[in-house]
Amino acid sequence: MKLLPRKFSLKHRHRELLSLIWENKARLLLAMVCMILMSGSMATVAYLVEPAMDKIFVNRQAAALTLIPLVVVIVFFIRGASYYGQEYLMGWVGENIIRRLRDMLYGRMMDLPLSFFQGEKTGELMSRITWDVNVIRAMVTTAVTSSLRDFFSIVFLTGVIFYQDWVMAIFALVILPAAFYPIYYFGRKVRRLSTGVQEAMGDMNSHLQETFTGNKVVRAFGMEEKEKDRFYKKTADLFSLSVRQVRAKAITSPIMEFLGGVGIAGVIWYGGYLVFQGDKTPGQFFSFMAAVLMLYDPVKKLSRLNAAVQEGLAAWDRIFDIVETESEIKEKENPCQLAPGTHTVKFENVSFAYGDTLVLKDINLQVDPGEVVALVGASGGGKTSLVNLIPRFYDVTAGSVKIDGVDVRDYSLSSLRAEIAIVTQEPILFNDTVRNNIAYGNEKATEEEIMEAARAAYAHEFITRLPKGYDSVVGELGGRLSGGEKQRLCIARALLKDAPILILDEATSSLDTQSERVVQKALENLMAGRTSFVIAHRLSTIRHADRILVVQGGEIVEQGDHRTLMAADGLYARLCRMQDSAPAEPGGKTVAAD
Repeated sequence: MKLLPRKFSLKHRHRELLSLIWENKARLLLAMVCMILMSGSMATVAYLVEPAMDKIFVNRQAAALTLIPLVVVIVFFIRGASYYGQEYLMGWVGENIIRRLRDMLYGRMMDLPLSFFQGEKTGELMSRITWDVNVIRAMVTTAVTSSLRDFFSIVFLTGVIFYQDWVMAIFALVILPAAFYPIYYFGRKVRRLSTGVQEAMGDMNSHLQETFTGNKVVRAFGMEEKEKDRFYKKTADLFSLSVRQVRAKAITSPIMEFLGGVGIAGVIWYGGYLVFQGDKTPGQFFSFMAAVLMLYDPVKKLSRLNAAVQEGLAAWDRIFDIVETESEIKEKENPCQLAPGTHTVKFENVSFAYGDTLVLKDINLQVDPGEVVALVGASGGGKTSLVNLIPRFYDVTAGSVKIDGVDVRDYSLSSLRAEIAIVTQEPILFNDTVRNNIAYGNEKATEEEIMEAARAAYAHEFITRLPKGYDSVVGELGGRLSGGEKQRLCIARALLKDAPILILDEATSSLDTQSERVVQKALENLMAGRTSFVIAHRLSTIRHADRILVVQGGEIVEQGDHRTLMAADGLYARLCRMQDSAPAEPGGKTVAAD
């Protein structure tokens, strides 16, 4: 289904919903046929009351006493089979709509910029995919099934009034113990399938949380399509389990319908016998049969239909708020391709604002191949915002960011981000093996290349100590590893990507002193020969940088190497003295002063 322009009319939104439903027209038409058969079977039973009265209870025809109960059994078998067909087909349509909506929503979210995720709560986004689509499914199945089935039932059975004889009803319910085993059997099957559905849902939600939390890493390594494919596979598995669950749940009702038909057939035979004996009158039997066929239930269901429709339409609007969101990061129709190799990055009169808040002001900067530039300063000064403009996580408000003299907005996003590697302060790992986490973004890497990257990141030794080595699963967000181990895997991942532009966003700030020393050695290997941008929290880690930029209030207020800036005795020198004099934490970390 195509994506609509933002803020499209409600009329067109609802038309898109009808279009999505109509994609399943073949099954919908078959379900309608089942509904007609089901309603017609009820009318047939009502019609059979007359010959049953006349031929069995009035005229006492022995042949009718055998034939009519048999016809009733056949009619109720048809009713049960049509009910199963209707429930299964409508369940299939509902689950297919859920799958299509989830794929559409997730695919759209993965194409939106970081600013979208920063403006939305992750739990809310997950709710759109997990809960709202279920509400729409309920609306579709309830609206279509109830409106059509109950309409046909009312049409076929209009004018029939039912009264119930409780003594005869007890006789009809004698058949219920026979239904215990199939109900028990299919109930257990539904429970098992329900557990599988819940586990599949949990797996899908875990994937959502990982890719939303690690969205920057996904984009930096150009893995949007890979994550979409992984998500589509999970929704397909969930779809398969859910359809099996629908099938198991649907079969219990036709069994009860059939056995109920057998019970009514028994009532006809037994009632006829009592009439022959003179213990019951035809009128009493007619009263019971009329009660069995009452129309209260379909009328009651139709009265509740509007609420379900309104809830579903509200959920549909919430979903399309996401679908219609336009990305602020747009590619040109025929973008340039950034060729592999060394690159020069240049900021020309760059300003950037989040909404109305100006974060960067008239930045001019050039970083040449092989140069290491460190950005320091108080939190909130604009350091991260500056480097986020290079891979186009955001676009400049004014000025331009150029690579090799070409505006980054003229490059394709895939070729641009293929030349950039990022290591963030929070190490983002996925619930997969060590090997796959290192090879993320370079799936064609050989085993030797993966191990070589791990050695350069000082990670090979601890990896080999893991229970399954490179096949060990790291847990959600790398929860089974220490902070230093996680960070070294992220560095190995960046090394394996071998991108010529490197961004280190406070990659060691959360580590203790011992871990920091090891990670710092790995970073030195990573930065060799690359155009590197290093955001530093601890100034001791960037003293050997070619250039140090002091960023304050969105502006570069000082720049030079460590020796020059210390001699100038400005803001950088004061920050260094503050950190050198700061007390140490029990674990050996220095408390940094921003």
